[in-house]
Amino acid sequence: MSIVSFLKSLGPGLITGASDDDPSSIATFAQAGAKLGLGLLWTVVYLYPSIIVVQEICARVGLLTGRGLATIIEKKYSRKIVLPLIFLLLIANTINIGADIGAMAASTNLMLPQIPLNIFSIFFTIFILFAIIMIPYKKYVKILKYLTLSLLMYIITAIIVGGNWYQIFIATIVPHIEFTTDFATMFVAILGTTISPYLFFWQASEEVEEEVEHHKIKEIGSAKPKVSKKEIKSMRIDTAVGVGFAHLITGAIIITTAGSLHNNGITDIQSAEQAAKSLEPLVKSFPNSGEISKSIFAIGIVGTGLLSIPVLAGSTAYAFSDIFKWKQGLSKKFGQAKAFYLIIILSGIIGLLINFVGINPIKALVYASVINGVVSVPILFVIMKIANDKEILNGNTNGRITNIIGWLTFIIMSIATIIMFITFGK
Repeated sequence: MSIVSFLKSLGPGLITGASDDDPSSIATFAQAGAKLGLGLLWTVVYLYPSIIVVQEICARVGLLTGRGLATIIEKKYSRKIVLPLIFLLLIANTINIGADIGAMAASTNLMLPQIPLNIFSIFFTIFILFAIIMIPYKKYVKILKYLTLSLLMYIITAIIVGGNWYQIFIATIVPHIEFTTDFATMFVAILGTTISPYLFFWQASEEVEEEVEHHKIKEIGSAKPKVSKKEIKSMRIDTAVGVGFAHLITGAIIITTAGSLHNNGITDIQSAEQAAKSLEPLVKSFPNSGEISKSIFAIGIVGTGLLSIPVLAGSTAYAFSDIFKWKQGLSKKFGQAKAFYLIIILSGIIGLLINFVGINPIKALVYASVINGVVSVPILFVIMKIANDKEILNGNTNGRITNIIGWLTFIIMSIATIIMFITFGK
């Protein structure tokens, strides 16, 4: 298989993985690099198995059942359990959308300061909602795949900033632990922003969307598709590549901010656009390298925002459509799935309004992180139970290694959530 053919074969896994590096996540990784230098770079390698296992399970559930994740959870348990979770998902996702719109606007404003910030916020919201509703699914997925390339900007900034690459290599493979509040807080933040509930729902439903697109089933939830071993293998490769790409970018962001901000005594970064702005006076690798680094970092924020906001809004719409049995899917036109698209529109509008009503986006993200912690732990438990249910997945239940990593991830996330609540408000 040629490289071009391989890249064309990638789909939901690549998009889901890349969307995990949304502007809010970029802010978290930038904070980690600024505050702790290379101290948390090892998480890029050591959290990879956990995230790939969780996302592979979600993808496998969607692929084999032809249904969204919320439908399967409701079927195995009850609506009383899943309904509160998806309402919390709506709140957390909408806050994230608001923060991401704000970050995109602020980043663009860094490059075009003569245009008011609010103009950019309104423009990006309208542009994204218009694209989701009006562009056919097949073309829209291609656009999302191309948008993943925007994340390569951070590899460029890491190369420009540079550093001692031997130290970077050692920091990547040798875990570094500090028994401090800052370290614990940043570790929990990275864990929470990389294992996020919206990714679970999105990837499961997108696997089904692909089956609809290839005419294996009529629509989401209409039938149980026939899935070959080759298709399962392809899904796993797609997921592994997507998650791996996201982690590569995470590492690049930490290296960039550690080598520039941390090494120059700037350890308190509150947002992604602040990180971009702070790069300019510090990076001096070659003439104008600071200005170039700032612009590249800012462009990356805009690109990943265009990718992640549809995923955030879409995951909410999929979850609600699953529970309320609405017609759903990006493959459908607005008139065929009005409720589905109205959830997406509502998420976008409320997210935009967050930037106009005086809500502090940084504090809002803290609350979103708390909500994600509340949601992710029980969902992880349920996902692991579903992944071992032969009635649902027949002979494609978890293997021993997947179970070990999956349950270990559940334990780590549970502990991280407890730590988050202990440190919350301090």
